[in-house]
Amino acid sequence: MSNNVNLTKHLKNYFGFDNFKGDQEAIIRNVLAGNNTFVLMPTGGGKSLCYQLPSLIMEGTAIVISPLIALMKNQVDVINSMSEEEGVAHYLNSSLNKAAIDQVKNDVITGKTKLLYVAPESMNKDENVEFLRSVKISFYAIDEAHCISEWGHDFRPEYRNIRPTIQKIGNAPVIALTATATDKVRTDIKKNLGILDAQEFKSSFNRPNLYYEVRPKTNDINKQIIRFIRQNPGKSGIVYCLSRKKVEELAADLCANDIKAAAYHAGLESAKRSETQDDFLMERIDVIVATIAFGMGIDKPDVRFVIHYDIPKSLEGYYQETGRAGRDGGEGKCITFYSYKDLQKLEKFMEGKPVAEQDIGRQLLQETAAYAESSVCRRKMLLHYFGEEYPKDNCGNCDNCLHPKTKMEGKDLLDIVLHAVAAVKENFRTEYIIDFVKGVSSEDIVSHKHHLLEEFGSGSDEDEKLWNPVIRQALIAGFLKKDVENYGLLKLTSAGKRFMKNPVSFMIVKDAEFKDDYDEDAADGAAGALDPELYAILKDLRKKMSKKLHVPPYVIFQDPSLEQMATMYPVTLQELQNIQGVGAGKAKRYGQEFCDLIKRHCEENEIERPEELRVRTVAKKSILKVKIIQSIDRKIDLEEIAKAQGLDFDELLTEIEAIVYSGTKLNIDYFIEEIIDEDHIDDIYDYFQNSETDDLDTAMEELGDDYTEEDVRLMRIKFISDMAN
Repeated sequence: MSNNVNLTKHLKNYFGFDNFKGDQEAIIRNVLAGNNTFVLMPTGGGKSLCYQLPSLIMEGTAIVISPLIALMKNQVDVINSMSEEEGVAHYLNSSLNKAAIDQVKNDVITGKTKLLYVAPESMNKDENVEFLRSVKISFYAIDEAHCISEWGHDFRPEYRNIRPTIQKIGNAPVIALTATATDKVRTDIKKNLGILDAQEFKSSFNRPNLYYEVRPKTNDINKQIIRFIRQNPGKSGIVYCLSRKKVEELAADLCANDIKAAAYHAGLESAKRSETQDDFLMERIDVIVATIAFGMGIDKPDVRFVIHYDIPKSLEGYYQETGRAGRDGGEGKCITFYSYKDLQKLEKFMEGKPVAEQDIGRQLLQETAAYAESSVCRRKMLLHYFGEEYPKDNCGNCDNCLHPKTKMEGKDLLDIVLHAVAAVKENFRTEYIIDFVKGVSSEDIVSHKHHLLEEFGSGSDEDEKLWNPVIRQALIAGFLKKDVENYGLLKLTSAGKRFMKNPVSFMIVKDAEFKDDYDEDAADGAAGALDPELYAILKDLRKKMSKKLHVPPYVIFQDPSLEQMATMYPVTLQELQNIQGVGAGKAKRYGQEFCDLIKRHCEENEIERPEELRVRTVAKKSILKVKIIQSIDRKIDLEEIAKAQGLDFDELLTEIEAIVYSGTKLNIDYFIEEIIDEDHIDDIYDYFQNSETDDLDTAMEELGDDYTEEDVRLMRIKFISDMAN
């Protein structure tokens, strides 16, 4: 097609814009000229226009291969809403019924449809291949092309079959588009699609308005997140977690603290997911807590913060997810919580996968860890990862640049590293080089006979924590590079070779220290120090109440609850319910005197209560508890409940004990009467009525061999429920 087309006129006519952004016009002219094209354009840069506009101008139908049904539907609606007649754009995927598919095919054959979106799975189906062979195809557009590469953050094996399917259907130019790709991924995409001759258009990955920060993940992470969101009231944000369970727990915590939030993950029904997405877009909710299932095709320009609860599996994923903030050019805060334990957990998930896949996964994780631990400008590191150089030394908009670390001279360290890389013939990765300079005789090094080289151990006197930052900063400075074909092998650049001949000053910054004090189980109730004086007074009060009410002390509050009260100083019934083992019923029945006593104690001793307490948390197991309570209310056999909830009977009893001890009444008489002899019921009940302790071993000893442990536990549940609640 002639390249003299007045594109600006078409742009105004179809899309209502007066000007193209960035490389859009050059890309479209390349497609119109019938050339293969590779487009690397960050999220929000206007990728889709690069294939939508030429498809509307050219003869025939453009085939757009896209990974997500929701994304296709969204784009088809947009194109059709701009056109005077229906059917200019269609999608073909598994969500359509037979009549809808016939309608699509008819519109394509009659030449009405200029853009046909297909999922790779649908495109590979024989009947669709057969149909598309009869169609005049203007070009193929592969959207989210990083899905082709195993090195991309969103690999989909069915994307690997696109080229063979194109061969079957019929050749036409190809345009591949992606928002994130390293040199390695780009090469992989072009090879796989057979478009090594493609002209490349690469936009800058720098998003100057985004602020990047990495914080150590500690046990009060939920409180930190709640505090951050409260300091940004009414702003839209996304919090990414790796597991669905964590998504639901955190969303519940945010809601408990009057933050308009909702959970989003692939395990929810699609109607619920759509509703949540709409609520977010329409600003009925401010915060979405999600797994990475959320975000593709979410075009909300004013997302003001993206928080990563867990470190992402790759820097590409991280870039894509943080890229959802500040698309309108306004403020965008990207906060990531990092703990070395999370990294180990992600490595563990890889076990059992093919070795090659594990290797790729591990290297991608190492890049993410390097980003998190480094004290270098985060923007510089991110852009370097995507093959782009950032010229400034201080970007002024990341934690490392706003709080720079002191630099130290690293000339000799760099010299040692470069000579080591040369000595092992530029054939090994970072970990190997570090072991080599430290003088570690690992199995690998000995098998290559590298322990016999004179450079072996040349850095053994240096602080071993410095080798990682030296290598990383040498890569950014261009003295070393990573091999693209055999990813991760360290190679010397010409600048590196010049440095070896004539070393010059090379200033480096040490990595940040991340103490690993994050413990998932402790994270729910970060503890302070117990106040022994208060604990003793609380025990006295419990004793007095127990005499007055004629119930054993443990019925009122158990010891762990008193310990927590003496640590957290709750002074209202609402705060008291944050204490382990205290539900609303128990707080109401016994709580006021305890709160009054704690308040008095704080005033008399001038104790500053932890502000933390005002952050309300929802117990992890609350969802399970609700299910158990509902089932018992419906008088379902306890064995059945255990089975339905995937618990063994012992675990179920532990859950029920926690429920009744925290003050909820449960009537399990229907089950007890079925399985325990009437006389035994009375005997065990009397025992608990007169006992000073609810300890199980003591009860078993006192009651003798006629009673099973299960019977005693069931009766203890009945007794606590009757007496305390």
